[in-house]
Amino acid sequence: MSRNDDIKFSKNVSSYLSLFVIGILAIGLIIAAIVVYMYIKSGSEPLDANSTETKQVVIEQGSSAGMIGQQLEDEGIIRNGMMFEYFLKLNSITDYHAGEYELSPSMDFEQIAKTLETGRIYQEVLYRLTVPEGYSVEEIAAQAEEQLPVAADRFMELMEDEEFIRSLIEEYPEMLSDEILDEDVKYPLEGYLYPATYDITEEEPKIEDLIRKMLDATQTNSYSVYNSVDSYSINLEGENKELTFHEFLTLSSLVEKEATSLADRSKIASVFLNRMSENPAMPLQTDPTVLYALGEHQERTLFEDLEVEDPYNTYIHTGLPPGLIASPGLESLQSTMNPSNTDYYYFLADSEGNNHFARTFEEHVENREKYINNQE
Repeated sequence: MSRNDDIKFSKNVSSYLSLFVIGILAIGLIIAAIVVYMYIKSGSEPLDANSTETKQVVIEQGSSAGMIGQQLEDEGIIRNGMMFEYFLKLNSITDYHAGEYELSPSMDFEQIAKTLETGRIYQEVLYRLTVPEGYSVEEIAAQAEEQLPVAADRFMELMEDEEFIRSLIEEYPEMLSDEILDEDVKYPLEGYLYPATYDITEEEPKIEDLIRKMLDATQTNSYSVYNSVDSYSINLEGENKELTFHEFLTLSSLVEKEATSLADRSKIASVFLNRMSENPAMPLQTDPTVLYALGEHQERTLFEDLEVEDPYNTYIHTGLPPGLIASPGLESLQSTMNPSNTDYYYFLADSEGNNHFARTFEEHVENREKYINNQE
């Protein structure tokens, strides 16, 4: 073997040895990481999962993660205070509320941490109910039955229970009014159940409590948008009219069912407002109100549908329908509160969901020919 071959062989051996050492070190680091993870995981489990005991623990203002961990260990709430400190740091939990807490050895690190972070006892989330924007109460009822141990029929019974509705009007006097009990309103709480994801901690949730949770969200979000100005007024047939919260929500629900984008929402709101400001007012002529009147889900509205005699049919009645047709989301609420300044009176959606706006009926016909008839 030549000298050059010896050098090459030595280099190859060195390379293999280096790779081998690196491999061993990498495996060692992985094993160490797993050991540390399992150690922290085991340490984060409840001290006594079956304990029914609770202890009053006072967290002083300015307590550090280490101080809190040691205190909880001393109080017999957790097994290892240092592990709790590591848990807080690894999960970037740094905001703790000082105060008195009822804590139990049956609580794990996550429950304790969330309790200290929120200032209230953390409960495990057992179910989640997701209410999409634009859902009607019938769709929400079906969604609730699918995602929670509740019956859609019972949900809908409450939607028509006048005694229950009146009790809610008393509970939410600023937000709910007798307008929702108008004889022409299909479901009093239609549109008042805010679209969001709700965490449920009860094994057998009560529908009444679930409805209140949704109304709380409406008060926090929808009513806040409406209440952000001293009054919400529109030009109605040439005269200024202040809209009630119910009317504002109703208009927002129409925008929600017609819109496909944020920009479209504010333009659509302007179309509805422009039509109502005419003297005499132009009918809003929005198809979702017809479908709501029919109580059916159809891909498209037929000409004979437009003639259905119903208070919600905005093709034969001017102004807003008597109530909401769906739950509007925040974007629709904000767009209704801050509509675009346009002179549009017409719009239509093409097969891809894009809206096309027009100032005159002639332009609207041209858009229909271009984006609807030619695409069929």
